[in-house]
Amino acid sequence: MMCPHCLVAPLRRTMPACGKGELAHMKKVLVTGAAGFIGSHVAEALVGRGDTVVGIDNLNDYYPVAFKKRNVEELSKNGAFHFVQGELEDVALLNDIFHKHGITHIAHLAARAGVRPSIENPYIYASANFNGTLSLLEVARKHSVENTVVTSSSSVYGNSTRIPFREDDSATDRPISPYAATKKATEVLSYTYHKLYGMRINVVRPFTVYGPRGRPDMAPWLFLSAARNGTPIKKFGNGDTRRDYTFIRDFTQGFVSALDKPLGYEIFNLGNSSTVSLNEALDIVERVSGKKLIIEQHPPQPGDVELTNADVSKARGLLGYAPTTSFEEGMREFNAWFAANV
Repeated sequence: MMCPHCLVAPLRRTMPACGKGELAHMKKVLVTGAAGFIGSHVAEALVGRGDTVVGIDNLNDYYPVAFKKRNVEELSKNGAFHFVQGELEDVALLNDIFHKHGITHIAHLAARAGVRPSIENPYIYASANFNGTLSLLEVARKHSVENTVVTSSSSVYGNSTRIPFREDDSATDRPISPYAATKKATEVLSYTYHKLYGMRINVVRPFTVYGPRGRPDMAPWLFLSAARNGTPIKKFGNGDTRRDYTFIRDFTQGFVSALDKPLGYEIFNLGNSSTVSLNEALDIVERVSGKKLIIEQHPPQPGDVELTNADVSKARGLLGYAPTTSFEEGMREFNAWFAANV
């Protein structure tokens, strides 16, 4: 049985030594979705370098709330982190946060996640992903926000045949799940606010981010859990589907760089830029865990894409983005954390 208080990798709580010049450049960042997997890593990186962070999260039960609460508890040990529980659709709450904390930057990571659940309940995805982003941008435009990063998804590429995926691919106009459709909508909305109000917004498209404190509904966690517990793993399709798995440390570096660079309006892929098939991923899990997987065969799932593969040349050139962690290296580190904490 998993202990929720052990499900968080230790968060760094050291403040960097800095002079007056560096202090002048410290940011006051609103991190939405700060209790989640990616949000907690971004918040950790920001407070670790000396920024002030206000984290907002509704602590929904898409996966165990105890995991998210533990992330918040660890982050709150740093006096530069402040947490607010609430909904992004609550405009009065957002206005209060901006007035009280003097927010200069926004790291927007809050979203209702998951392709398959979005097919079953698209309304909650439209509300959380689109309406939440609309409320955030509407409040932000009235304040002196220097730069915003909006998190989209690699799911917007659907089953594009233009490999690797480039940010200007027109396939993003044809999403194949409600989740992907809401993410594309936030990209378009972000451009509208840039065009109307001159807001500086960078949009990032993550590609299957994984690692310590990962989401328990995602494949890397499910694979390791099945291997270590000797339970069956569901394999959808013949195993030829391929994913561009991105280690959390690499993604966080790219995201923070996007926050630091107000470029007007730009979209960036943040992936590893190499792909791993489902069959290869299962083999790697067996190697890093030293366990034999029990495979349970299932048909392909509606809404799933055949391949994700990021062209990261734009992010490399404009953000200095440099992913270095292979899937096997990342899974070895994830497995070590998993063994010690789950």
